[in-house]
Parts: sequence; C-alpha cells; structure tokens
Amino acid sequence: MENYFADERGFYGEFGGAYVPEILYKCVHDLQEAYLPIIESAEFKAEYHALLKDYVGRPSPLYFAKRMSEKYGCQLYLKREDLNHTGAHKINNTIGQILLAKKLGKTRIIAETGAGQHGVATATVCALMNMKCEVFMGATDVERQHTNVERMKMLGAEVHPVRTGNMTLSDACSEAIRDWCCHPADTFYIVGSTMGPHPYPDLVARMQSVISEEIKWQLEAQIGRDYPDYLIACIGGGSNAAGTIYHYVNEERTKIVLAEAGGHGWQTDHTAATIHKGTTGILHGSKMLVMQDENGQIQEAFTISAGLDYPGVGPMHCNMAKKGRTQVLSINDDEAIRGGYELTRMEGIIPAIESAHAIAALSKLTFKKDDVVVLTVSGRGDKDVETYLKNKAMAGEYGYF
Repeated sequence: MENYFADERGFYGEFGGAYVPEILYKCVHDLQEAYLPIIESAEFKAEYHALLKDYVGRPSPLYFAKRMSEKYGCQLYLKREDLNHTGAHKINNTIGQILLAKKLGKTRIIAETGAGQHGVATATVCALMNMKCEVFMGATDVERQHTNVERMKMLGAEVHPVRTGNMTLSDACSEAIRDWCCHPADTFYIVGSTMGPHPYPDLVARMQSVISEEIKWQLEAQIGRDYPDYLIACIGGGSNAAGTIYHYVNEERTKIVLAEAGGHGWQTDHTAATIHKGTTGILHGSKMLVMQDENGQIQEAFTISAGLDYPGVGPMHCNMAKKGRTQVLSINDDEAIRGGYELTRMEGIIPAIESAHAIAALSKLTFKKDDVVVLTVSGRGDKDVETYLKNKAMAGEYGYF
C-alpha cells in the first residue's frame, strides 16, 4: 500500500523536509522532537477535543444538499466548516497549535494570513489563552479583507501590513519567517496551512483531520457506510483539503478531487494553479511544487481569492498529485464567482470564495445518480461579499441576475 503520510524526516516522497536558516534550526528541531509526544498525550487530546466541542462548536454538520444533488445528478453532502466559530476550518488548527505553544513555554505568537481567516482564528485563540499575537498580512489583502483585519485588531492582535513583492500571502509568510528568525526563543509561529518546514505540514494535517474523522461517522449514520465515492475540496496551501482527505487517502473506493485557483487560466501568467503550472523547488522551508521562472525566482500568484493565492502547495498534496491519487482541477475566477452564487441561490449558503472553487468543480465532473459526494465548504462568505458584488456580472451570464 502506498504511503502518503510524512516519513520520520518529514518527506512525502520527494517533497517536504525542513530547509531553514541556522538561527531557526534549534527551534524547528525542538518542535520536531516534541510535537508528536505532546499531541498524542491523553492530556492534550482531552483539552483539544473539549475546546473543539464547547468552543469551536464541533462536530460541524454534514448537510444533504437536495437541490444541488438534483442539478448534478448525485447525492451531494456539504461538510459545513463555515459554521465553526470564526467562520472557517482554520480554528481547528489554531486551537491545537496554541495548546502546543503553551506546552513548549512560548509567550508570543506570530502568524501569516491571506484571506484573514487564519489570522482571525489565531487572534481568537490568543485572546482565549491571553497570549501576545502579531499577524503578518500582505497590504493588498489588508485592503480587500478589511473586515477580517478589524476583527483581528478587535481581538487584540497587532496586524503588520507587508509591502514587499505583490503584497499578498506569500510575502506575509516570508515576513513572518523573518520575524521568527529575530525572536526564536520566545516565539511560536502558528502556520496556517500544510506548508513550511517539517513538522508543520504533518502537524497542520493532523489538526485538520478532525474533518474527515467526522465525515466517516456522519456518513455511517446517514447512509449506512463510512466512505463517499467522491471527496471534493479547494486547495491553496492545502489545510482544509488535507483535513477532508486525511482518513481516506488509502480508501481506494473514494476518488479525491481538489480545486485550485486558476485565476485567468492556468496557461496564463495570471494564475495560482500551482499543481498545474509549478515545478519542484524550495519555498518557506519545504520542497514542493512552486510557481517559479527558469532562474528559480518565485512568480506572483494571481486569483480573485485571497486565501488561495499561494505560489506553492503543501508537500502532502504534491506527492499525492504526482502519484495520481488526486485529480486536481483548475478553477478560473469567473467559474468560482458563479459557483459561489449557485450555492447561495440554490441552498441558501454564502460560501467563502475559496470554497466556491470547490463548488465550481462539480460542473467539471460526471456523476452517477447514486454517487455519494462530500464537498467541504471550508469557510463562510461574509468576508467576500464586496468581492462577490464587484464581480456579479460574471454570475449574470448564468442567469443569477
């Protein structure tokens, strides 16, 4: 059986590892040594699951989408991560990492954010645990995700607009790592996705695996079997996708479909479709598929979605895509906007634009009527209402206006 999980060095096949500056070596090595004994301890599990239940509001519902099932000729279930406290799946991970940071004696938390959902989730748990919080966010994203910026500030976090590069998620990650290099002793970096040096890709995937853990028993309760025919999720760095598929990677009866951000089309220079367009490189401490030029210079990722415009993708997903375990679709901006309006009008659920990419993938697949399809709605669309309104002409072509 193929192994799709990290080995002892943090590699997923040829991808992964830990490529860090010398000043961070001890920090990262100590975390590698400590994280599994801590998160597998009975004490950690009890505190973590209590907070997921009573604070986050888990389990998140598995909702049968009747009208969209009829439209696409399948049995479509939506995993409602948008109903979590803070409005996305990100809180599953930040709860776990803040508990880990406390066990390690850290007193200061930093994070990167794109759409602001991870930043809000980090600021939330820092307020909960009375920890100092600083969030790095590209200046472009600060402008287009203003509401989430104000939420972070209201929660007590200091938000640092990053004005290098194209001022989006990748630049925020780079700035957070620079800060970490300056404060290695007291600082814990809560990484928001399945990226970064080992052990972060594995750690984040484990924290998010509660999604597929719940899907298994929820399906068993609703349809009498614990696996779907299809799993669908959007993918940028890869955290909600990793959580959605974690307990199904070796379930051969389940097809895995991931939707990445095509922007204006993956063949163009205005795209974030890294699995389609990327080549092997090292970014933010990990070997992964990266959008880069022939000289290894990182190319700007372009998409309407602030949460999917990362020019790399987590090593777990790189390995699975290379080995053919996942089918990856490139979803263009106009298709994502249409998908968001479709879910809104047909099921009364306004999804985050990130999640709308997964919805749009449905139109590119052919199902049998009895196929069970589980699609993760990774976040709610409150933060994206202005973007939806500015681009509603794209949805008008489909009869929504």
